[in-house]
Amino acid sequence: MPLEAIVPASSANLGPGFDCLGLAVGVHLRVTATPAERDAFVDEDGLLDPGPDDLIHQGFRRAFEAAGATAPPVHLSIRNAIPLARGLGSSSAALVAGALLGDAANGGTLGRDGVFALAADLEGHPDNVAPAVYGGLVLAAEEGGGWTRRALPWPSAWRIAFGVPPFEVPTTAARDVLSPVVHRADAVGTAARLAFWPVAVYTEDAELLRVASRDAIHEPQRRALVPGLDAAREAALDAGAYAAFLSGAGPTLAVVTDDATAPAVHAVLADYAGPDGTVLTPEVGGAARVSGRFDGVPATP
Repeated sequence: MPLEAIVPASSANLGPGFDCLGLAVGVHLRVTATPAERDAFVDEDGLLDPGPDDLIHQGFRRAFEAAGATAPPVHLSIRNAIPLARGLGSSSAALVAGALLGDAANGGTLGRDGVFALAADLEGHPDNVAPAVYGGLVLAAEEGGGWTRRALPWPSAWRIAFGVPPFEVPTTAARDVLSPVVHRADAVGTAARLAFWPVAVYTEDAELLRVASRDAIHEPQRRALVPGLDAAREAALDAGAYAAFLSGAGPTLAVVTDDATAPAVHAVLADYAGPDGTVLTPEVGGAARVSGRFDGVPATP
């Protein structure tokens, strides 16, 4: 059986948790790695042709380098269900997939925690890679030159859904619009609202999510890149959503709801996404996983 990695999408920030809070989403990138004479990349769906320096190959090579080894050439075959440049962590999933495959091909010397640290270092922030590696809802931060992360328990009655418009918002463009200066009142308010996220999930108090998901720093600055965001967010809340926020850098609108209010909220998302967009209603994603063998070396889960 060839070496295969399956990595979930992710929704970062969840409002005020900029660069530190993320949720794994049950939509997946699947990558198969086999030994080859030279690096190669095949997209089984015919959507991508990035050549041998794509993020998956980069992650593969860096995993070997982190263990003091040199990566061999590898043939990558992918099937990707994660929308690209829509705020659902497609780039992070690619990087994590490559690092997982590289570590597995090298005997698993880094382990899951090492793969997370490597991917977070390469990304510069852990909000997407942490849930992609570990699954579920994860809060992570840089501390003492390393990374500290903790999983939070997603309540079983809460549902997630995403309105995915047909246009892209590149992460670089979404970061370029952010001011380097944060006003004190916004910083204080953001810290206070973010603190309500763990309170809400541990007590399963969904009513707190409307406060917990309100952002005053990055979302207001990105609204010009995402037409209709504010109106759709308010419409989703009016329809019964507990929370509505920009997923990552956007343009996807994410909501937290329940079974009773889901139909009305999904209708708002469908209107936001438009006829050429889509509405995703996945489960919360589980941890990335790797299995199979690479040139006789079995994967270490």
